[in-house]
Amino acid sequence: MKVVGRAMSTYGSRMLIIQCDAAQLPGLYSEVTDRRTQPVGKIMDLFGNVKSPYALVLCHGPCSVTPGEKLFAREPRTQAEARRGPFRSKAR
Repeated sequence: MKVVGRAMSTYGSRMLIIQCDAAQLPGLYSEVTDRRTQPVGKIMDLFGNVKSPYALVLCHGPCSVTPGEKLFAREPRTQAEARRGPFRSKAR
């Protein structure tokens, strides 16, 4: 996991804007977690200046992240996993 950045503000009840570190820019559809490794949401868009980018996170539920809280990202292993989630076998 790598540090995404710090939470800036929320938009509505399920969108979160994060100020990212340009040196450790996360990929699209990366899973975002808090410091306790609890899932927060997925990165849906990257925007802003190249030197100080921002990320838009769609939260799984109502955003409970406070402004200034440090967040982390876990890159998806494949593009297919990024779109549909982790592969689950139907065999038991």
